[in-house]
Amino acid sequence: MFKALLLEQEGKTTVSSVQELDDSRLPEGEVTVAVDYSSLNYKDGLAITGKGKIVRNFPMVPGIDFAGTVINSASPDFSEGDKVILTGWGVGENHWGGMAQKARVKASQLVNMPEGLDSRRAMMIGTAGLTAMLCVMALEQSGVTPEKGEILVTGASGGVGTVSVALLSKLGYDVVAVSGRPENSAMLVNLGAKLILPRSRFEKSARPLDKQMWAGVVDTVGSKLLAKVLSEMNYGGTVAACGLAGGFDLPTTVMPFILRGVNLQGVDSVMCPIERRTQAWEKLVELLPESFYDLACQEVALEGIAEYAEAITEGQVTGRVIVRI
Repeated sequence: MFKALLLEQEGKTTVSSVQELDDSRLPEGEVTVAVDYSSLNYKDGLAITGKGKIVRNFPMVPGIDFAGTVINSASPDFSEGDKVILTGWGVGENHWGGMAQKARVKASQLVNMPEGLDSRRAMMIGTAGLTAMLCVMALEQSGVTPEKGEILVTGASGGVGTVSVALLSKLGYDVVAVSGRPENSAMLVNLGAKLILPRSRFEKSARPLDKQMWAGVVDTVGSKLLAKVLSEMNYGGTVAACGLAGGFDLPTTVMPFILRGVNLQGVDSVMCPIERRTQAWEKLVELLPESFYDLACQEVALEGIAEYAEAITEGQVTGRVIVRI
């Protein structure tokens, strides 16, 4: 038997409850993992509350990431006792996820725990931190160096945003954070932001081109805010876009791209190849300062996750929420 947060559908309503389930209910997969920690992401919040069409079939165990210890493996790549991490691959959407004491998944979806990391800290980083690292890597690979100018991070109070601020600051960039929550300004400064701008500054309709301001951007919002950011990019600058909390539309023109050579780089962590994931995890261990784990993370038990799920969909959660399994 194992304990799990189970999502079930009653009519058109998603109902969540913590239940004791028999091992026979675990889905197919080569590797069974005893889960230590999962984390709460925006997508998890949408799934648990039923506010978004995230879950493809019911019943479902949510949790798009987890970290734990292998307890059974039919794969030569993993052995009993190995410490592993999983993020993405549709887990928690169409395959039972990490908010349970046990998970069974494909071996090809797992990453070995990097040296210097444990399950708790791995989920403090989680999918959001991995995505942030992939965004930073995209900026670096497009030639955005610290001397090129300021880097903007939108949605800076969220999971991707807080990790991005910490990483970019550690790498020597001048980081400007955008947040709609002024109460988080002190935390963002402590993570390395040199300036905090209100979200309202970016909510006006964008002109095709505006004053050049940013060498690079990590954008988690999309829609009108991304359009505004694109109009203010420096010549040859890059936006690493990874989120659509503000919407999936993009009301802009081609002018930033053809008159200023701006790059709009999409960043995906769900289907990202294992080799790049492994590289990103190693860089996260190397770069994230100790202060990040103290400043930008909170912990909740599995039984208390429903309340946090509602809050994260309303933009009321700061930083990372890890789920103690």
